[in-house]
Amino acid sequence: MILIDNNDIHDASVNLALEEYCVRNLDVENEMYLLFYINSSSIIIGKHQNTIEEINKSYVDKKGIRVVRRISGGGAVYHDLGNLNFSFITKYSPEFFHNFEKFTLPVVETLQKMGVNAVLGGRNDITVDGRKISGNAQFTNLKSMFSHGTLLFDSHIEDVVEALNVKADKIESKGIKSVRSRVANISEFLTGKITVPEFRQKLIDNIFREYDTVPVLNLDGKQWEEVMNLADSKYRTWEWNFGRSPEFNIQKVRRFDFGQIDARIFVKDGIINDIKFYGDFLGYGDSEDIENLLRGVLFREEEIAVALKDADLRFYFGNIELNDFVNFIYN
Repeated sequence: MILIDNNDIHDASVNLALEEYCVRNLDVENEMYLLFYINSSSIIIGKHQNTIEEINKSYVDKKGIRVVRRISGGGAVYHDLGNLNFSFITKYSPEFFHNFEKFTLPVVETLQKMGVNAVLGGRNDITVDGRKISGNAQFTNLKSMFSHGTLLFDSHIEDVVEALNVKADKIESKGIKSVRSRVANISEFLTGKITVPEFRQKLIDNIFREYDTVPVLNLDGKQWEEVMNLADSKYRTWEWNFGRSPEFNIQKVRRFDFGQIDARIFVKDGIINDIKFYGDFLGYGDSEDIENLLRGVLFREEEIAVALKDADLRFYFGNIELNDFVNFIYN
């Protein structure tokens, strides 16, 4: 395991660019890497989400909160200087795929040593006494992958609540009444006061406890130049962070065990002219592949099933069978 130095950068666009650069370019065949970063006030949107529907735009604009899309699935999360983010970067393996326990275990162990009764619960959350302190997601290109998560340590909970538009069915599915009652800061469960950097050091000390010294990767000037170019060309652009919403005349929304799928479909003369999938599902493939399979297809149950018969829907969305997916789209 090697620790990646992010130069104490708090710019979400740069940190997400750094994470993507590392997962695509580092030698993961022979090594595993760990990246920590802390972002200034920002909302990090899941890859498949419709940004404008996930944020309280007036509040976000008023507070000057940045909005940046990541390359992993899952839901929108709020970051500020009281939020610590971690990312384990490694080679792809079916054993690691969907395995949040493997990557959150060192975090949970550290918290438990600090007297915090943390557990991995639900599909991808770390909770304490039923309250969420961490959400996790993964990305893979089938060669390398990362598993990353947030750690609400001393975040401004009011901003978490006000900046995000959390779907009512998501709250109901958790058996709770509000976001405020669901989330918590780790600092609430500690007997003494420590800072976020001190908390990060505790995680490092635990994860690298069998090492004599912590091995650190410092990117060189050329590598940082590539990271900054990626931040400018992708993570700071409106096209990536907001993008266009297609014209649609049919909307299908359903929450499954693996998350919500929101399908926007434009049907003209009985043919699917355009389709777009949004949601907080944790699929790894690019849902645009499925959208391309369905464009030009007759909007009929049988035709949709034929178009998707060879698609691995679990890779793109989660644990769903073809018949259930077709039923969702058509009925």
